[in-house]
Amino acid sequence: MSKLWSFQTLRLSCSAARCVFITTLRKDSPFTEKFFTQTLDHFNFNSFGNGTFCQRYLISDKFWQNGSGPVFFYTGNEGDISDFALNSGFILELAEQQGALVIFAEHRYYGASLPFGKDSFSRPLVGLLTVEQALADYAVMITELKQQLQADNCPVIVFGGSYGGMLSVYMRLKYPNIVTGALAASAPILSTAGVGDPRQFFRDVTADYEAVSPQCSAAVRAAFQQLQDLAAQYRRIQSAFALCQPPSAPRDIHQLNGLLRNAFTFMAMLDYPYSTHFMGNMPAHPVKMGCDIMLRGPDLLANLRDTAAIVYNSSTPLSCFDLYNLYVECADPTGCGLGPNSLAWDYQACTEVELCFESNNVTDMFPPMSFSQADRRRYCSERWGVTPRPGWLRLQFWGDALSSASNIIFSNGDLDPWANGGVRRSLSSSLIAINIPEGAHHLDLRGANDEDPESVVRARKQEAELIAGWIQAERNRQKH
Repeated sequence: MSKLWSFQTLRLSCSAARCVFITTLRKDSPFTEKFFTQTLDHFNFNSFGNGTFCQRYLISDKFWQNGSGPVFFYTGNEGDISDFALNSGFILELAEQQGALVIFAEHRYYGASLPFGKDSFSRPLVGLLTVEQALADYAVMITELKQQLQADNCPVIVFGGSYGGMLSVYMRLKYPNIVTGALAASAPILSTAGVGDPRQFFRDVTADYEAVSPQCSAAVRAAFQQLQDLAAQYRRIQSAFALCQPPSAPRDIHQLNGLLRNAFTFMAMLDYPYSTHFMGNMPAHPVKMGCDIMLRGPDLLANLRDTAAIVYNSSTPLSCFDLYNLYVECADPTGCGLGPNSLAWDYQACTEVELCFESNNVTDMFPPMSFSQADRRRYCSERWGVTPRPGWLRLQFWGDALSSASNIIFSNGDLDPWANGGVRRSLSSSLIAINIPEGAHHLDLRGANDEDPESVVRARKQEAELIAGWIQAERNRQKH
């Protein structure tokens, strides 16, 4: 069973010259929490006068062969870096096998890495939240930490899951002089660059429930139809779904549909074979549990409510559901989450990351809810005062024209609705696709567990062998 570690930051203060911190970690934690003095704007020498901010990272030299072992660097994504460290135990397990230094870097504008503190999401300060700035952060951090640790010749392998996996791919593409190879788990580098079918995501969420039972997806579809048939009977809807306030307009029903769809999406992504505490508390096999509830009896609206409660009651049992506090509609139809991190992701979905996915009740089991490029432009203009640039990630980071790249593993689980937005077949002898039939969202990055399916055990073994080969090849290159 993989361990869980706890991170508790007591105090943080920063100056332009350096970052000072006081932190306490549990004694069994392999990590030390530190802060790196990072450049605010890597690409404009005038805008902030080479100003800096404090970027958080977690580091472990527990298994490092000092000065010679590789560096395993996690490219932090849309959240607090400690959450990803706690749920990516494979990286530490691999570090023990290969004598690696491990670094988990937090993405700018997430967690404790807020360049302008509480003002970070105000305009125009939020404008420094870009993929390119984040990649430059990681390139600078890797380079300087290697110098500080006298590890200049240590090969660097980057790891990431989901958006973090996208960043790992981009690091290998943009900074191959720094990064030897990349493991990109559940990285939807195609769909987020506007390549593919906007119906794919919710079609694949539906497929997860159909795989448990075709009657399950049929029951979900019928429940949503019953909700639609109630139309403006707002008191009945309030009672059926235990809402804190009665709906009063069609927009409230739209919000309810989004909240319910989001719960099914969340369970499909985190359909692990054991209980987890990642982005909430999930039971083992939540999709099957949801189907069991949907098929338990004839009251489909109650079944729909209680299935959604697997997600919304996961941390704290609620006496009623608050439509607008439990779910916030944003530029990502799959959900931005809540709190400051959700603001950062919403902004990224309004600028570079394309997430124009739709449900249509034909190819999926959900009510028709579109999010076109026109919808995106309208929302992002009102919310952030920006106009999205469709195709920008495809232009910057190669889209589906990746065949000239090298040393990248694209791992995906068949249970993950993000999987078909990524690379599912190998493109060359060093661009390797690993497909995990029983895997949900970046299951392979999680630590070994007694309940792991054999397919993820094999995937991790293959990943370890490929990474070891890249490291040896880099060492051989350095000798010549």
